[in-house]
Amino acid sequence: MSDVIDLACDLIRRRSVTPEDRGCQASIGERLQRAGFAVQHLRFGEVDNLWATHGQGGPLLVFLGHTDVVPSGPAESWTTDPFEPVIRDGLLYGRGAADMKGSVAAMVVALEAFVAAHPDHRGRVGLLLTSDEEGPTNLDGVRRVAEHFRATGERIDWCVVGEPSSKEKLGDLIRVGRRGSLSGTLQVRGIQGHVAYPEKARNPIHAFAPALAELAAERWDEGNQDFPPTSFQVSNLNAGTGANNVIPGALTALINFRYSTASSAGDLRKRTEAILDKHGLDWQVDWSLSGEPFLTPPGGAVREAVVSVCRDLCGVPPEESTGGGTSDGRFIAPLGAEVVELGPVNATIHKVDECVSVADLEKLPSLYEAICIRLLG
Repeated sequence: MSDVIDLACDLIRRRSVTPEDRGCQASIGERLQRAGFAVQHLRFGEVDNLWATHGQGGPLLVFLGHTDVVPSGPAESWTTDPFEPVIRDGLLYGRGAADMKGSVAAMVVALEAFVAAHPDHRGRVGLLLTSDEEGPTNLDGVRRVAEHFRATGERIDWCVVGEPSSKEKLGDLIRVGRRGSLSGTLQVRGIQGHVAYPEKARNPIHAFAPALAELAAERWDEGNQDFPPTSFQVSNLNAGTGANNVIPGALTALINFRYSTASSAGDLRKRTEAILDKHGLDWQVDWSLSGEPFLTPPGGAVREAVVSVCRDLCGVPPEESTGGGTSDGRFIAPLGAEVVELGPVNATIHKVDECVSVADLEKLPSLYEAICIRLLG
């Protein structure tokens, strides 16, 4: 097997369910030290982060990835052991094969090849890995590393995130930005009572229904040339005691905005709260901002490099998208970096029998190395 397949298999065997790393970063750090990289292990709380750099001065190109994976679910649901990599019909199976241990392996192999061929490259090239990307809070991963970089004056010029971006063919889609994510835990308070005596109670479900209809129908913005319109969703709605003869005393709703640069988190909060007030609700919202929207505009050096690499090596001009969810790029962009995401096909991520094309994974290091050459060679 090729070096990238061997490394990907080794990483898959390590059961690094978030926020565990299970030695992935230690192994990678040892490899990169042998290749001449300066390696730092940045552990915050229970989270492992790896920061490895090669070269001197600027500019700085960083490859960003994560070694943690989502849980596999029942192992018996998989065709084979989710943590024992298997190659079958040209596909490498295992939890994390596509998201994103395959990309991490490709980054390591590409960086080794680049510094061996270009030991005196200009600027610096780096690898940043975390074991806290898939978790619910992301407090001690790249978010915390970004705070550390601000405190130490570290500046990143360009960042390539290895998230699985492709749709059907390697390189057919790249992410040049991401929408912001604003979540809220909304509580609507009523008065509990017997369903036979509604005049003595106040049903928060009934009270919230008109407000919910208005929130769902609201046109928050029209988007712009780079982003689709902002979307509002309720992901969970809960009320009641479990009995069919009790009017509940409170309702809890989990809400989320995926928003474009045409809106701001502050404006979305104000408009939501105004609608709740308009309907006379007794309410409280605890807001949580996961990340602001970011965009690497056309003409940006890393965006142009990634587009040309996909076109030249994959034979396809990539779609340049800002869709999808969030990534750790949202913590790097505010440092002033241009951020682009390029990785394998994402059709099976987080699914049973997650897999990645062996041919794509063997080609991916050449794409990452070509980006290094275009920017720092």
